[in-house]
Amino acid sequence: MSTSDTIVVIPTYEEAENVSRLIPRMMKLPRAVHLLFVDDNSPDDTRRIIREEAAKYPGRIHLLEREYKQGLGSAYVAGFQFALARNYRFICEMDADLSHDPDDVPRLVEAVESGLGDVVIGSRYHNGISIINWPLSRLILSYSANVYARWVTGLPVQDTTAGFKCFHRCVLEAISLERIKSNGYSFQIELHYRAWKAGFKVSELSIIFRDRAFGQSKISKSIIFEAVWMVWALKLRHLINRL
Repeated sequence: MSTSDTIVVIPTYEEAENVSRLIPRMMKLPRAVHLLFVDDNSPDDTRRIIREEAAKYPGRIHLLEREYKQGLGSAYVAGFQFALARNYRFICEMDADLSHDPDDVPRLVEAVESGLGDVVIGSRYHNGISIINWPLSRLILSYSANVYARWVTGLPVQDTTAGFKCFHRCVLEAISLERIKSNGYSFQIELHYRAWKAGFKVSELSIIFRDRAFGQSKISKSIIFEAVWMVWALKLRHLINRL
């Protein structure tokens, strides 16, 4: 059985073409990591491929199977709880679609390990805009959402909605995961906000973000609407000491 102090939580839904490419790259990283896939009952071959790959790397790949599609936020919460119940010191999150470069995972972990931050974000906006192949409409939506979230919450980071990051386990132990309310992309804003307000240092490293080559984006109007009101809810809860 392989041991590691680092686990990467990766939610999946219909990502068969991507996980078959992602896993071999993750297994070749110079820093050994474990993977936890949280799958919401994908109707394609995603789970079969993960199981087959897991058999090649005993103890390094885990699969948490859920009975139905429950959303991004709840998938991460389940994954974080899995990680905290074990002896992982560094807990990362990333997308399954290879928009996040696996080679950046060691950089994020080492940044937390060296003390750059208790949470270190792989940021698309830290030094300008570093996004490849997004349509202009998607870029404008994302950039505007980040400006809006920073304006409302005061978060001292450029990429408030980033889904690529590393936590020291003490952060996730401290922020009461069961109290997280959001489930779409605003989940990322809420994580950053709760960590920051709990007194942890949240930092950023620049990455290159590439649009997915396979599969479809999971963003929807309901996810956008949730993000619009969630930032105000977070600020209000903090003001009345109910965060």
